[in-house]
Amino acid sequence: MTAVTGAPPTQPDRGHATLIYNTNAGGSGHCTPEDLVGVLHGLGFRPVCRATSSEHELKEALDSAQGPVFVAGGDGTVRAVALELAGRAGVVLGIVPMGTANNVARTLGIQGQPLDILASYAAARVQPFDLGRVTGPWGQDLFLEACGCGAFADVLAEYDPESGKSPLRAVQALATALTSFDPPPVSLTVDGQPTPETAFALLEVMNTRATGPRLRLATHADPGDGLLDVVRIDAEGREGLLAYLAALARDEFEALSSVESSRAAVVEIPYSGQAFHIDAEVRPPMPGVTGTVQVEAWPGALQVLVPEQGEG
Repeated sequence: MTAVTGAPPTQPDRGHATLIYNTNAGGSGHCTPEDLVGVLHGLGFRPVCRATSSEHELKEALDSAQGPVFVAGGDGTVRAVALELAGRAGVVLGIVPMGTANNVARTLGIQGQPLDILASYAAARVQPFDLGRVTGPWGQDLFLEACGCGAFADVLAEYDPESGKSPLRAVQALATALTSFDPPPVSLTVDGQPTPETAFALLEVMNTRATGPRLRLATHADPGDGLLDVVRIDAEGREGLLAYLAALARDEFEALSSVESSRAAVVEIPYSGQAFHIDAEVRPPMPGVTGTVQVEAWPGALQVLVPEQGEG
């Protein structure tokens, strides 16, 4: 673990701050930890930058964190930090998106160059950010973006990260899978109410508007409303490949006739051994295992900073 410090603050003292920096993030470019620390000093913070290379180092850095925690990296880095901070009172998270998809930051309206985004935290509001809790036959999980089964979980299981992160390639793979996926009918339980048995080509429980390589499946999701967006495609009424490609390109996925979307606090999904994804992680198939996967919102699990340029 390394610690980077800089010149004394030039603004009124805002106290301590911790910067978690991922040097491998896809959008880091020429932005260095020293650059980011310099901006934080200019805002009046007394920052310490922690470059972590393991889960243990990250936990150690966050256990001793004082003041706001700023995380500079992609969705994977944001997720790792957020799961460590979940439920911790008095800690706020500021995101400096430097990845490829940046689904969490985009949902909050945070976009731009890293140094500009960090500088915009000079005036920011604090707002709640929900998480999702998942209990399944494999154990318990938390997610920031989404969890689900069906075509996207299967695509993610086959998605080759060594080929590079490509939103276009992911959209094409998902659209192709949607037209050929052959699922069994199931009855969901949504906030205690059972639904009619339906074969779902895609079933996603969303907290943010997009997941994976920038797949905007829940165009109106609000991660601070205490609810999750349940997005599903009826396999019998599904549309053609071009319809899904066009809808994803226009950010109108939920407007398709085969797509149903609703909001709920708790969703129960019958489990028959199928693959699930939790954010970008896959829980592989467990043939012969049956049960229930329960997904529930954890309202206000985090407190996040939203800078002026990210409002709305």
